[in-house]
Amino acid sequence: MRVKQQVLIAGRYQLESTIGRGAMGEVWRAYDRMLGRPVAVKVLLAQNTDPTADSRFRLEAQTAGRLHHPHVVGVHDFGEYEGKLFLVMELVEGDSLSQALSDGGPLSADRVASIAAQAAAGLAVAHQQGIVHRDIKPGNLLIDAKGTVKIGDFGIARFLDDPSGALTATGQIVGTSLYLAPERALGKTAQGASDVYSLGCVLYQLLTGRPPFSGRTPIEILHHHLDSTPVPPSRSGAVLPPAFENYLLGLLAKRPEDRPTAREVADWFGSDAWRGRPEPLPVPSPVPSAHTPRPLPAPGRTPALAAHPARTPDRIAPALGTRGGPGAAPGAGAATTYKLPSAPAAPRSAGRRAAPRRRSAAADLLRGPRVVGLAAAALFVAAVLVGMTLR
Repeated sequence: MRVKQQVLIAGRYQLESTIGRGAMGEVWRAYDRMLGRPVAVKVLLAQNTDPTADSRFRLEAQTAGRLHHPHVVGVHDFGEYEGKLFLVMELVEGDSLSQALSDGGPLSADRVASIAAQAAAGLAVAHQQGIVHRDIKPGNLLIDAKGTVKIGDFGIARFLDDPSGALTATGQIVGTSLYLAPERALGKTAQGASDVYSLGCVLYQLLTGRPPFSGRTPIEILHHHLDSTPVPPSRSGAVLPPAFENYLLGLLAKRPEDRPTAREVADWFGSDAWRGRPEPLPVPSPVPSAHTPRPLPAPGRTPALAAHPARTPDRIAPALGTRGGPGAAPGAGAATTYKLPSAPAAPRSAGRRAAPRRRSAAADLLRGPRVVGLAAAALFVAAVLVGMTLR
């Protein structure tokens, strides 16, 4: 939709076209004439119908304006134009995760892990500033053209120490029921852990195509958040490593204290720990000789391989590129030790033939008198035989 007449707000922001509309207001693509850059301008429209709209809009400007992070939509300006409040924000050239789900369905584990790391990093910065978002959902997570995740819409955000952060003035719970943390369903004040739970619901939906809980009414959904156990994503068709699935279910823990912090979530997904790592093989120990007594295990401890019966040396040796030697007794030493085979020993006969060639000069000297004696005796016997012949 194009603006029929050019509207210039605050003498510098020229509205161009609408890019979104909600219950409180509409968002416009605009151009900042002063700085020469495209921006997004959010104009409040609900001032006359919602008595809290004005204060909530101002709060959004104040909270988002305190956050400066690559994964949070930046706020540039705030003011009033012709009796309407407006908020100037960073323009994100891209779609929300809600649109991505509508267009392509569930995302791959790699893509979801990247989204998790970025969104959690943005939340961690907000929590460090004492701000809880309270409305993390696919529509409020934007993806720009480079694939960067940015958290937007801090319209119902609250400071962590705000006692009125749980309910609105009319006693209603604020937030979206599909992503609402259990403690918030009970009307308790939102904390950083509440945002982490909501993020877990979003990640679950990105992997499976649907939120972890659904129902015919918002109240039914809230009961599920309180009492139901989420079905593991792998049972809903998601393809992801077990480490990813276990950690995701930890984000959906019922008790806030059982969930990781946003910073921990960002670090975990950012380190590629979600892929899972193969358990390292135990370090080989020397094979004791037949005359060496096998040491007894320390009291209260069992040999390392005993805890993994399937991990016998017969299974481990092929992984190391070795084979068991012929003639080995089945199971001999299989409980605790294994060793790469050494080179085959040289035959005994070859060893005996080689020995004289390795004899030292000292050995030859020691054997000298014995050789001379034998030679003299042989000559004496020969002389006697010759004498007898001549007679």
